[in-house]
Amino acid sequence: MAAAPPAKRSDRRRLLTLIGVMGFIAACGVALLAFLGVSGGWTALLVGVGSAVIPVPVLVFCFLWLDRYEPEPVKYLVFVFGWGACVATGVALAVNTISGYFVERAGLSDALVAVLVAPLIEESMKALGPVLLFWRRRRAYSGIIDGLVYCGLSATGFAMVENILYLGFKGYGEYADKSGPASGAAALVGIFIVRILMSGFAHPLFTSMTGIGLGVASRSSTKAVRFLAPLAGLLTAMMLHGSWNLMTVLAATSTNAWVLLYGYFAVMMPIFLCMVGFALWLRANEGRLTERVLGEYARAGWFSPPEVAALATLGRRLSARRWAKRVAGDAGAKAMRAFQFDATRLALLRDGLHRGLDKEPKRRMETLAEERQLLTALDAYRQVFVGRDPQSPRAVWDGARYHITFPDGVVRVLDPPPTPVVPVPVSLAAPPPPPPAYAGPPYYR
Repeated sequence: MAAAPPAKRSDRRRLLTLIGVMGFIAACGVALLAFLGVSGGWTALLVGVGSAVIPVPVLVFCFLWLDRYEPEPVKYLVFVFGWGACVATGVALAVNTISGYFVERAGLSDALVAVLVAPLIEESMKALGPVLLFWRRRRAYSGIIDGLVYCGLSATGFAMVENILYLGFKGYGEYADKSGPASGAAALVGIFIVRILMSGFAHPLFTSMTGIGLGVASRSSTKAVRFLAPLAGLLTAMMLHGSWNLMTVLAATSTNAWVLLYGYFAVMMPIFLCMVGFALWLRANEGRLTERVLGEYARAGWFSPPEVAALATLGRRLSARRWAKRVAGDAGAKAMRAFQFDATRLALLRDGLHRGLDKEPKRRMETLAEERQLLTALDAYRQVFVGRDPQSPRAVWDGARYHITFPDGVVRVLDPPPTPVVPVPVSLAAPPPPPPAYAGPPYYR
């Protein structure tokens, strides 16, 4: 038997890099849990973990639901979440603890750490994971939605571990040691209401500002914007975080809860609701962008108008999946789902070319090669469900008109209607082959 060919140096380097990064994140997580367990007690740690994990699935689901048009690779999502939970919290805990020690030695108030040091180090560390991903895997970002998802998951991981500290050690542990388990449970419930139910969105909200900056940078061809947009987002996140901590400090020092309630309902909640509305608008805009950009491919014969129209909204996409499942079973539904995801990627790729994101010849050729791969994959997915509907006549789209086979056996040529009916099983006429050194639809010439 022939020996296996030796691995390429680039493959070895990627494997070693992956092992190193994941090992570093895992080591940080183990060290952090060990430190908390030894210093605060394992009972408090278990109580904190059990209560802090409760909101995590809800927050993760919200970010995955937001990213339904073009889901990101799971490995990147796991990376940013692990970074926020293990690395960012470990570094922030160490820096905040050391800063508190020096502030106490200087005779200053601990409020300086909460208002100045904590926002600076925590937001920097939460953002560092998504920034590293942006630096090493620029194509993982296709817009602001991706920035919100990556930074939001990093902040969710950070908030989970921070809540372990507050719920388990500062809540249950301290009060249970002083007055018994019942008092500890009461403190746990009170902190859970404040930190989870009322302000569980705080960390994702703060770090989402950095996500907006990274998303803007990913769609800009200007170097200044690619540098300044994430920086502006990070500074905004720090200011929001510092303002929130300042309100809590003022409420604690003045024994006047109205300060915190005013800041919560008059400042933070409006910002949070505006961010939710902005994210929903961005998600809908991805569908509109897909429909607009793929119209060019439809005119070149790569898509039919009903296929493009079926990608515009989540409702139409769901209808297309149901139709595909009805005519081709589970395989048809899976193929339609993959077809929709890759079609969105294709639209974002073409939009990036319009924006001049790939000006270098090498990157532009890589983009065109990826475009050809997506077009090939889309055609393969299409073959699974097209032509399987017995209730519809055979129809072929040539890029300008339909060629429909009527029940009498005659093929008639018809113009497309103003509003395409979705979904409809329309095949595509074979487009003219591109030039040998060219990977893209004919209209790029």
